[in-house]
Amino acid sequence: MQRDFVLRVDFAPGAVQGPDGHAADLPGACAAYEAAIAAAGGIDLQILGIGTDGHIAFNEPGSSLGSRTRLKTLTTQTRADNARFFDDNIELVPHHCLTQGLATIMSARRLVLIAAGRAKAEAVHKLAEGPVSTMWPATVIQHHPHATVLIDEGAASRLQLVTYYREVYANKPTWQGI
Repeated sequence: MQRDFVLRVDFAPGAVQGPDGHAADLPGACAAYEAAIAAAGGIDLQILGIGTDGHIAFNEPGSSLGSRTRLKTLTTQTRADNARFFDDNIELVPHHCLTQGLATIMSARRLVLIAAGRAKAEAVHKLAEGPVSTMWPATVIQHHPHATVLIDEGAASRLQLVTYYREVYANKPTWQGI
C-alpha cells in the first residue's frame, strides 16, 4: 500500500542554522556552532539526505562515529554528485566544507532521512540492512531511537526486506507519526 504524504514544517525565524563557513577561524566557528546547539537545548529535528557513498551531512566514508562539527575534505564522488549545484562544473565544487559530525547528528531528538532514485539504492541498503560501519556513515542511524527513513521505489530497489518494511509502514500506529 502506497501512502502519499506532504511533510510541512514551519520553522521559526532563526531556527534553522549552520556553522559559519566564511569565518576567519573555522575551528572556532565549529566550536561556536556546537556551543549554540547546546545553548538552544539541542537539536529537535535533523533532516538529512544520503550520498551515493553513504555519507550524511558530508561525513564521508571513514568519518568517526563520534565526530562533532568540523572541517571535512570532500571525496571526488561527493564533489561530482554536488556539481549540479555549481553549473555542473566539478571544478567549482569546494574541496572542503564545515559539517555536523555524526555524534552531533545522533544527538538530535528526531531524525528524518530522505532518499530518492536508484543511485541511492546501495546506500539505503547499507543504511537499513548492513552493519554499522565508518565505511557507510549513514549506518550509525541504526542506533538512533527515533529515526524515520523516507524513500522512493528507486532508492528501495536493493532492500532485501522491502516487503516487510512496506507491511510495517502500512500498519504503523498513527500515534507514531512519520
